Amino acid sequence: MNVCKHATQAMKAALLIQRWYRRYLARQEIRKRCSWNIFQSLEYAGEQDQMKLQNFFHDLLTHLSNIKPSVAAAISNPNPAASLRGLEPLPKDQLRLAAAEAELYRNTDPNEIIVEETYRGAHLEPPFTSQHVNQLIQSFKERRTLHARYVLTIIHEARYFLRQMPNLSTASTAFAKQITVVGDLHGKLDDLLTVFYKNGLPSKDNPYVFNGDFVDRGIHSVEVLMLLLLCMLVWKDCVFLNRGNHEDFNVNLRYGFLKEIMYKYTRQAPKIIQATEDLYSWLPLGTLIDNKVLVVHGGVSSTTDLKAIATVDRHQFATVLQAPGQHSNYTYREWRQVVDLLWSDPRTLNGCQPNNLRGGGSFFGPDVTEAFLRKYDLQLIIRSHECKVDGYEFTHNGKVLTIFSASNYYDVGSNRGAYVKLCGPKLVPHAVMFVSTAQTRKATIQQRSGLMEHSALRELKHHIFACQSLLKKEFQRTDPNKTGTVKVSDWCDIMERTVGLKVTWRLLCPKIAQVDPIQGLVHYESTFDEYYLTNALAQGGPTFLESLYRNKEALETIFRIMDKDGSGLISMQEFQDACDLLGQHAEQPMSREHIEQLAKSIDINKDGFIDFNEFLEAFRLVDKTPSLDEKSPDQEDRDSFDQSRNLQESNGGIEITKL
Repeated sequence: MNVCKHATQAMKAALLIQRWYRRYLARQEIRKRCSWNIFQSLEYAGEQDQMKLQNFFHDLLTHLSNIKPSVAAAISNPNPAASLRGLEPLPKDQLRLAAAEAELYRNTDPNEIIVEETYRGAHLEPPFTSQHVNQLIQSFKERRTLHARYVLTIIHEARYFLRQMPNLSTASTAFAKQITVVGDLHGKLDDLLTVFYKNGLPSKDNPYVFNGDFVDRGIHSVEVLMLLLLCMLVWKDCVFLNRGNHEDFNVNLRYGFLKEIMYKYTRQAPKIIQATEDLYSWLPLGTLIDNKVLVVHGGVSSTTDLKAIATVDRHQFATVLQAPGQHSNYTYREWRQVVDLLWSDPRTLNGCQPNNLRGGGSFFGPDVTEAFLRKYDLQLIIRSHECKVDGYEFTHNGKVLTIFSASNYYDVGSNRGAYVKLCGPKLVPHAVMFVSTAQTRKATIQQRSGLMEHSALRELKHHIFACQSLLKKEFQRTDPNKTGTVKVSDWCDIMERTVGLKVTWRLLCPKIAQVDPIQGLVHYESTFDEYYLTNALAQGGPTFLESLYRNKEALETIFRIMDKDGSGLISMQEFQDACDLLGQHAEQPMSREHIEQLAKSIDINKDGFIDFNEFLEAFRLVDKTPSLDEKSPDQEDRDSFDQSRNLQESNGGIEITKL
């Protein structure tokens, strides 16, 4: 009898513990999904803003006669370090193409760059072999930056090879009986090395398809791109590189690759940037595996035509963010075909419509996928472009596979990376998940959720600050009696409507503002408690400052465009013109006096020019812990790089040196 009683109590205890643990996991999952929703909403909002900014520049160039001459000159004579933007029509006939090719090589000739005796990194000269690949990997693990001479050598060798490739590469598994597809890497060298460690280096027995977005966001974009290009040159029939939406210098201006090149290569950066931009335009747009599986970066649409894609002159598309204009050498239909391949996303609803979340490409439904596969006798579409919690996801009844290979993409613990192996004659997909960071693997569920939530809330609060004045007006309008409180439902409605992000505001409310749980009221002023403004900048007025902060990435892009010689300096007049343009773009007037005062206060060393560090220092508007001992932007950049290495690299890091 006692035995039965003890057994019953033990069973009840086990069930109680199990119930408690399930609730605990559910709470952590809610926190994680809520944070994920914030990160994804901010990411899509940023991409949408980039599209709008590109259209803004295009409109300015279309109406140069209406723009102030100094501004027109700044934009129409772009930074040679950014060769920028595919705004000029590219040569179409072979004679002009040959002339342009010769000029590009003269401007970026690696043989003119001398390798210093003090250089201790990898030495790479063609013809390349597998030993060069191993040498480069070892050099990267030892935290050494590849010399600019070898960077340009690899880029030019890759350009010559890629020019011979069709728009859609064809891969075969007849010999290897399998092939591996790797998704977005976004400058995360540790993830690429993890894939090679787990799956082996490329070879005839181990072919790879790398599905775009090699650069941006991560701090080792140069290293990832160089390693992939070198692998392609060594195993030309076994490594296939597809173009992603981030293989576009208009995107790189915003998301970090341009900044990384200029930071690491200083004097040689203009040459590397110019050669890389041309390289992008030669990357194939997709890969067909055994005529059964299509691998493209974004997806398809109801108008995607593989025959039309095969005949497109892809080299015309130095950027795909700009729709064809009056003087373009390509048609709208050709441009639409390319944009849909690079920018589209699947959705659960049938049909096809513009992808308004990102600002480019299409949303395509299961019926679009089914019709496309049936038309071309395919069995599967593999795409990337979207971060997934487990690194991969099947949609559209298993007919679309999203593969994403950058682990910890949003923050530590946010997601796994994955790659997929297609095995056997039927190309059966087998996804392999991984996390490349040792710290993440050792962290508890609560620690991972907490880190992710903290980072997500920090980014969200930055976004909220940019709308502070508008939010206060809405709160005060809803609170005519000036009680300082509003209902939770009203607070949520105002936040969603004003901030413009569709996140779970009701769940986030207690984490952002002070809530009275008994009365169900929010003290709305507490929404902004963690922010402060420095006295020097507060004089400009909150509305003006928020306009600048809300458009800080647009300002950074304008800064780099105006830096015509790549020196990192702009004049006072150029800064004032940039603010005038920003005011037009934001549809918010800016006082000329405030702009002049701000320009003078930004010029910290009073030399009559603004460098990028002074620019960042002046616009650091949001800070939770104000201190008299704030670090300089240079030191913060170095600390950021060091922290990223400490958090992310279990396979060795890269030394950030200036060559």
